[in-house]
Amino acid sequence: MGEEKKFTGKVFRDAEGAIFDIVSGQTLHLGGFGLCGIPENCISALLKKGVNNLTCVSNNAGVDDFGIGLLLAKRQVKKMIASYVGENAEFERQMISGELEVDLVPQGTLAERIRAAGAGIPAFYTKTGVGTELAKSKPTARFEGEEYLLERALPADFSLVKAWKGDALGNLIYRGTARNFNPVMATAAKITIAEVEILVPVGDLDPEHVHTPGIYVQRIFEGKNYEKRIEQRTLSSESDKK
Repeated sequence: MGEEKKFTGKVFRDAEGAIFDIVSGQTLHLGGFGLCGIPENCISALLKKGVNNLTCVSNNAGVDDFGIGLLLAKRQVKKMIASYVGENAEFERQMISGELEVDLVPQGTLAERIRAAGAGIPAFYTKTGVGTELAKSKPTARFEGEEYLLERALPADFSLVKAWKGDALGNLIYRGTARNFNPVMATAAKITIAEVEILVPVGDLDPEHVHTPGIYVQRIFEGKNYEKRIEQRTLSSESDKK
């Protein structure tokens, strides 16, 4: 099997082993919203591996020195498909300078394009974007007197998702808002790699609480050293509490 990819069934030892066959030029889904629920270990492994010319699909690119921002800083990303430039100044700079190809997609449309890929739907019509710059060169159609824009599904070679708990079969439970884009992305790639905070034996998860069934997950590992940074912190003043 090779030293770099030792595993048992779906369970891998670490992120480096789990991403062993990700190569330059591929398309990756990366779960998360801001810095919440991002696959920190997988991103670090990609950074270490040095793959480049990647097309990354994510709601946004986090911040300059964390998450996808680290890949952007090392010029490992060729194209970003996202809904928000966010708090990442390097992302903004590369987009404006033309160094980075960027496809900005309305957030709901982005989620639906990913969901459609997982559901085997090649394309769908939506009113979002009609009459804007987003509609240029895209087919439209009229339904019941209203104009709709055709959007295509958005599959990937790999989906890198982050969950709170998972078992050896790949069943996943997310926690709170860290769920975000992770469940739809887990369904929409050729190979889904899940990193979890807690990996438990098969049978430990209540089936009623599973958000992503293991059939969608090909690889899983227990992550480590999570920073879980907060993108923006807002604190109330003493006067606000009165």
